[in-house]
Amino acid sequence: MKKKTVLNFLIIAAITILGFSLTSCMNDNYEPIPVKLNDINGKYRARLVTSQEGMFNEKIIDFTAKDSVITFGNFPMKEIVRSIVNDPVKADTVLAHLGKIEYQLNFKPKVNPEQNVVELTFEPKILSFQMTLDGVTKDVSVMMAAKQKGFFVGYDWSMRFAWEAEKITVGGVDLAPYQSIKYEIPISIKN
Repeated sequence: MKKKTVLNFLIIAAITILGFSLTSCMNDNYEPIPVKLNDINGKYRARLVTSQEGMFNEKIIDFTAKDSVITFGNFPMKEIVRSIVNDPVKADTVLAHLGKIEYQLNFKPKVNPEQNVVELTFEPKILSFQMTLDGVTKDVSVMMAAKQKGFFVGYDWSMRFAWEAEKITVGGVDLAPYQSIKYEIPISIKN
């Protein structure tokens, strides 16, 4: 008899708790905050995925977005230098002497209120720098291209975009053979 009373009490308590938990979910009126063009401006921390010839590399990077320009204060140069210099030891030496390379990626923003995002149409610039290999200084130009739009998502205030290094020119001569380097930022969080 006592066991039956305890069992009935537990069943009634479970039903009551379940009822309260379901009724608390019935009044969730989420209203997204409409995104504006100037919401993009700020500092970001992102996961950058680079890929070339089936090899993938991930790195956490920082960048800033302001006035339709994304600025990378320390652009990842590892894949570019290793495309030019085949010897890994020499490539590491070049990377150590290269220092920080800044790259600015221009974009045109457009608000899409239906999806609460800002669409980013990119206008990549050429990345130019000098590198010294075996005592010889060479001018290097990297032609960047963006084949798809990027997005600033109003739901989580993150930016997502991708671009690629289509062509590398060393001392006025195109690097051949060359496999393009793809850069993808699948998620970045605004600081």
